[in-house]
Amino acid sequence: MFHYGGRQWGWISGWIGVHIFFVLSGFLITTLALREEDRSGRVSLRDFYLRRAFRILPVYFAVLGLNVAVHVMRGDFRSSGLVDNLAYYLTFTSEFVDLPVAPFAQSWTLGIEQKFYLVWPLLAFVLCARVFARRLAMTLTTLAVLVLTLLPATDNHDSIAVHYIPLILGSLLAIVLHNPKGFALLSGLTRPVAVWVVGIMFLAAHWSIWPVFQWLSGGVVSFNDSYLIIIPAYSVVVTLLIPTLLAPGPGRRLLSTGVMRYIGDRSYSIYLVQGMAGVAVAAMFPKLLNWPTLNWIGVGLVSLALADLLFRYVEQPLIEVGRNVVNRRKKADPVVAAEPALVPQPA
Repeated sequence: MFHYGGRQWGWISGWIGVHIFFVLSGFLITTLALREEDRSGRVSLRDFYLRRAFRILPVYFAVLGLNVAVHVMRGDFRSSGLVDNLAYYLTFTSEFVDLPVAPFAQSWTLGIEQKFYLVWPLLAFVLCARVFARRLAMTLTTLAVLVLTLLPATDNHDSIAVHYIPLILGSLLAIVLHNPKGFALLSGLTRPVAVWVVGIMFLAAHWSIWPVFQWLSGGVVSFNDSYLIIIPAYSVVVTLLIPTLLAPGPGRRLLSTGVMRYIGDRSYSIYLVQGMAGVAVAAMFPKLLNWPTLNWIGVGLVSLALADLLFRYVEQPLIEVGRNVVNRRKKADPVVAAEPALVPQPA
């Protein structure tokens, strides 16, 4: 809706949806690692990176390759901006450049994610292995450092660090919930009243983004500083929302429906193919550009169809290959099999 519905859909603030994903990603990745640590006594970094690689890279490079092929066949490979930005797409560094509107520009978020995956396990599960207090202190310190980088140094301040705040907030939530005392502390968010209150607070925060952004950037702070205020504040609300989904309520019921689960399974591929779907719809039905609502519906349906194919024939098969690689390594390596006994317990 936001990307292909024109200005009339600007109020939906779809641009911030990726920060919901960042919070969820930090939460899920850290939770899975904590559970592995409980089972095995440690987190295998090699297995972690193998699983992430087979999960993210195959469909990413498949869609990038399709983008290149489509624009080469269209004869606009160079003019589209792909050729100028291809090196950034291949190296997951597109968040460091001021990209023009170009195919696959959404890959900047994967650059953020990849660096989080590289560094976070080292901090949380090597430097702070198995010690809750140390891990919690490190996470809070990391969050504080990120917040400090948002303090404006110029009139046009911008900071990539803002996108790591939701990732660390999700990780912080995972660490606290995994601890019995922390879980007890946050268990109040699963009560029916809290579920409704936080749910309404989330909806209010989301629908307020557009007017708040207009107000902030209209004279209170600069355009870029508006983002640096809105993204962390919104991410805090998203972080509070996650525990409420542990309890029965409207949010859990909605996200548990077959339609939402179907879309959720394919959400990564949908995100990657939306640009290509937009090109396809514009080429086949150019008049839809005059009908923004029909245009985003068309792009959405084409995106879902392409994503379904990628999910079935690229994502799932390669994820299974990754699992098999990890399982074979565990069976073949006697050191891996003995790892739990080799790890000293913290005092």
